[in-house]
Amino acid sequence: MRELVYYVAVSIDGFIADADGGFDAFPVEGDHVAALLEDYADAFPAHVLSALGRTAPGTRFDTVLMGWNTLRPALEVGIASPYPHLRQYVASRSERDVAPDLTLTRDPVATVRSLKAEPGRDIWLCGGGVLAGALIGEIDRLVLKRNPVLIGTGIPALRTDDSAVRRFRLKSTRPFASGVVIEEYVREP
Repeated sequence: MRELVYYVAVSIDGFIADADGGFDAFPVEGDHVAALLEDYADAFPAHVLSALGRTAPGTRFDTVLMGWNTLRPALEVGIASPYPHLRQYVASRSERDVAPDLTLTRDPVATVRSLKAEPGRDIWLCGGGVLAGALIGEIDRLVLKRNPVLIGTGIPALRTDDSAVRRFRLKSTRPFASGVVIEEYVREP
């Protein structure tokens, strides 16, 4: 069965962006980048892969689910379809116009459950914190790219009113000289 993988960059204090939605504090250079390109190239936007002379290998993910606020920065710079190598779903509580190769969903839980029932590779939950909070019961695996910065305030990795405790088991930790640590957790049954 396919898994929903919340693969996301976070600060030490658990924020995926600052209060204005920026993530410029996260390092984009260093020895961790080669590991990300090796293991998670499917999660790089097509324009970044193209600039690096690479293509998505199609080995980890075949679908991405993102919130509208995660898509918006791409739209603002003229990129209507950031991950054309993946099936792209955008969750929004409002009707939105999206590119023809994106699917808008107003019910991300039902969408994820339906996608999990299909054959294929894993589903990447790209962000943001509110969407991750809505899908907390569906997240099978967390892959946190923990960056060596404190933001103090901003967009938390997970925002929910759900107070249920969900346990995850640490599967691996990969520290890099850049200070980035990739932590992988698997949901406990």
